[in-house]
Amino acid sequence: MRLADGAEAIRGDLPASATHVVDVPSEAGTDEGSTVLRLSSLRQVRDAQLAALESISGLAITIGGDCGSDLASVQHAAANNDAMALVWIDAHADLNSPEESPSHAFHGMVLRTLLGDGPEALLASTPLSPQRVILAGTRSLDDGELTYIEAAGIPVIAPEALDIESLTAALSASGATSVYLHIDLDVLDPAEFGSVGYPEPFGVSLGRLLELIAAAKAALPLAGAAVTEFAPASPDAAADDIGSILRIIGALAR
Repeated sequence: MRLADGAEAIRGDLPASATHVVDVPSEAGTDEGSTVLRLSSLRQVRDAQLAALESISGLAITIGGDCGSDLASVQHAAANNDAMALVWIDAHADLNSPEESPSHAFHGMVLRTLLGDGPEALLASTPLSPQRVILAGTRSLDDGELTYIEAAGIPVIAPEALDIESLTAALSASGATSVYLHIDLDVLDPAEFGSVGYPEPFGVSLGRLLELIAAAKAALPLAGAAVTEFAPASPDAAADDIGSILRIIGALAR
C-alpha cells in the first residue's frame, strides 16, 4: 500500500493530459502453480501496461510500483528499439531466478526475466542481451545473483565508481544505439532519500543521479525510462521527497 500511495502522490503532481493510469487488481492473485508469488496478477498488469504503451506516441516514463512495474515498459521499448542498452540504476540487481529467489517475490527477479530466465508467463519473445545490460549503483547482491553476473559478464558499476565517465564508457562498450533508464529510488543514499521499502547504505546522491541521466541522454537516444519504488511512510514523508522525484522525472523528460 505504501507503493500505491507513492504512485498516487507522484500522479497528483503530473499533468493529467500526459498521464495514463494502469489499474492494478485489488485481489492478491495466485502463483499459478509456479514459485512466483501473485503470478496471475503480475501477468494481468503486464498485459494492461503493454496495451497502454501501444497507445502512446513518443517517450513513455513508467512511474510508481515496485520494479515489477517496469517489466512491460522495458519489453515494449526493446521491441521497438534495436540494439537497446538497459541501465539498471538500482541498489539491487533483481537477478534472482524463480527457483533461487529467497522471497519468491517478483520484484527481485525482474531483470533476470528480461534476460530470458524467469517465469514463462512473463517472458518476452526476444530477451535482452547481457552485453547490453549495465548495473549501476548496485550494492546489495544475493549469492545466486553474483554467480549469474559473473557467468553472463554483466558490468557492475558500484556507487563509489559511478560517474559520467564510467557510465558513458559502459554504454560505448555495449555497442547500443539507444538506452533505457530504469531508476529504483533505493539507488539514492538513504541519508538523502528515505521513502523506499528496502534502503541500502552508501548510495549515490540526487545530484549525481541527475548528472548520470543527462550523460546517458547525451550519449544515446532515450528509448524509455522508469522511476520505481517510491514508498512513503506517511503523507508528510511523501511531501518531503516528492520534489526530488519531480527533478528526476524532469531530467528524463526534457
